[in-house]
Amino acid sequence: MTQATVAPVSSQRERRKVVAASIIGTTIEWYDFFIYAFAANLILAKLFFEPAGPEMMQILSLVTIGLSFLFRPLGAFLAGHFGDKLGRQPMLVITLLLMGIATVGIGLLPTYQSIGIAAPILLILLRILQGLSAGGEWGGAVLMSVEHAPKGKRGLFGVFPQLGVPFGMLLASAMLALMRVLAPGDAFEEWGWRVPFLFSVILIIVGFIIRRTVDESPVFSEIAQAKKQESAPIVQIFKLHFPLVILSALLFAGNNAVGYMLTGGYVQGLASRPETEGGLGYDPVQVQLAVLTAAVVWGIFTYLSGPLSDRFSRKSVMTVGWFVQAAGVIPLFQFVFNGGVGGVLLGTCLLAVGLGLTYGPAAVWFAESFPASVRYSGISISYALGGVIGGAFAPTIAQLLLQSFGSTWAIVVYLLIMTGLGLLATILLRDRSNIPLDVEFERSGQWKSWTPAGK
Repeated sequence: MTQATVAPVSSQRERRKVVAASIIGTTIEWYDFFIYAFAANLILAKLFFEPAGPEMMQILSLVTIGLSFLFRPLGAFLAGHFGDKLGRQPMLVITLLLMGIATVGIGLLPTYQSIGIAAPILLILLRILQGLSAGGEWGGAVLMSVEHAPKGKRGLFGVFPQLGVPFGMLLASAMLALMRVLAPGDAFEEWGWRVPFLFSVILIIVGFIIRRTVDESPVFSEIAQAKKQESAPIVQIFKLHFPLVILSALLFAGNNAVGYMLTGGYVQGLASRPETEGGLGYDPVQVQLAVLTAAVVWGIFTYLSGPLSDRFSRKSVMTVGWFVQAAGVIPLFQFVFNGGVGGVLLGTCLLAVGLGLTYGPAAVWFAESFPASVRYSGISISYALGGVIGGAFAPTIAQLLLQSFGSTWAIVVYLLIMTGLGLLATILLRDRSNIPLDVEFERSGQWKSWTPAGK
């Protein structure tokens, strides 16, 4: 059975439902993540780690952003295993609920002043739960979208779950800006920061309802009908596809390290924290609105990268994207430090162009890189490892470099190195545009010709 015979299984109506579920679900997941990342840069250091001292409390708060990444591979292992055995759709619902529980829990946490050392411990445990859910969510959303895609439009359908990042960032930025207005000054510290976390309850209910109505992926339905599920998909991934996992992880890391200057809240925190806390003291509402605008730019170029990759190939679009990303990295901090809020707006918007071009095609390229029976495991593990290598501690590394060298150029060099790793992985990976995704192609023995080594 070829892809041409699999694609018609998904009706136009079902594809629209899949698109809606992919966008809304990943937007909710990333909203939850960004709310935490922004809060960690803006307020959580003071509320949960203040006894560590002015500089160390900020480092510890940033470390908690990266901490959840360390548990993403475990989440990817679990979700990938059951996603390849039981289906894509059930894992989408489970991971969404786990993320929501953790986010609301953070919004209800007492601070260090109220319960002492138990406060940061509970915060860390909830971050671990967020990491577990995030590790498995992305892979399921990508496969539901890409495996339902009609022929010739796989790149377009692949960007829909990717849009969850800029959309989630947009929503999180808007919520924080709103709360800065409604609860200014001490009110934000006392209760205003909690509202965006608690708002996640409404989003989770909406996402749950939508994802429950989506049919299973036609590719997995074919696997289940033929009873071709792998008993140990993780073992097969590392036994047969380990080089592919590493290259895919590096591809993702190159985007993640740079992207987390925005999505990890580093630029926002640096620009809006008071000068007494190592920041630039810009108006926090205006800074948040500037980043909100950058999220719109990111979303536009993420969307455009999908159909462009269908027309010109995944490799060519991403190769151009790495050079555009590098061009945005070089002047970023010069704009932020010397241009006020306008500089933050210009610098983050320029950076967002390259981020969109390197992020959009990654989903479909991952899906086309692994055979059907272990695809969920393969892309989830690659994604999680890329997050650890690239994004996990990027804000922490940036802060340490700034404190150690006293110059943002050290951060720029670090980000250019990570961008270079992404470019290298793009060059080494085979472009698999429009390869059949169904299990019959895997069983035919032709898949070996698509491995990185070409064996």
